[in-house]
Amino acid sequence: MTYIETANWLKERLPRMPQIGIILGTGLSDLADEFEILKTIPYQDIPGFVKSTAPSHKGNLILANISGKAVLLMQGRFHFYEGHPMTKVVFPTRVMAALGIKTLIVTNAAGSLRKELPPGSIVRITDHINFMGINPLVGENFEALGERFPSMNELYDPEYGKICDDYAKKSKIKTFTGVYLAVSGPSLETKAECAAFASWGADLAGMSTVPEVIVARHAGIRVLAYSIVTNYSNLFHSLAHSQEEIRHHAGVASGKLKQVLTEFIARLA
Repeated sequence: MTYIETANWLKERLPRMPQIGIILGTGLSDLADEFEILKTIPYQDIPGFVKSTAPSHKGNLILANISGKAVLLMQGRFHFYEGHPMTKVVFPTRVMAALGIKTLIVTNAAGSLRKELPPGSIVRITDHINFMGINPLVGENFEALGERFPSMNELYDPEYGKICDDYAKKSKIKTFTGVYLAVSGPSLETKAECAAFASWGADLAGMSTVPEVIVARHAGIRVLAYSIVTNYSNLFHSLAHSQEEIRHHAGVASGKLKQVLTEFIARLA
């Protein structure tokens, strides 16, 4: 099944064509339930999609009405660490491109490499470092989507970022900006690795986002991305991390992030 065939399959089943896509990361799946839902399709029913096995990823594709706009939400994503080939990890992003989506909002849960970014922080991603050991564009180039060697300059849209930053400031919602580093996982990073990543200029570490963003930019889709800090890296403590800790901090910050994203969507032309 190609991404074009899956897009055509969805076109026959979605009551409206989406203008915007959102990928909801760990602990953020419940955000989708707070909007007017027009259609829900489980991943296992969609040709070409695989099953998401990550904790708290519900595994639904949802069409929602947000500020009068049709928005396609992924209630959970596919990760490289689940054993999926990279082509499957980014398959939904290519489907979104084939559906005509021009704006992609990507969210994730991340560990903090900076003391000034405590758990519960909302961080707008301004750049990334790909340390996953693979690039999602390796292999056949889909000319219908983009050129072989796409630029990654300002891949996180600065105009989108300003809209969100201005609204957050006006609404007294504290947000930060930072550089996200992606590893393959599923083991968490060692203390030495975290120290190295911080020295490279990374502020956050996680196991997602970068593949989808690279593929989105290859297809000419504009990107806005946010991390919710769910834990300090072990640069700052020696405690074991837990999924409960991650879900707790994601839940605390998700309401404010929803407010920012809803306003951003309302302001899009």
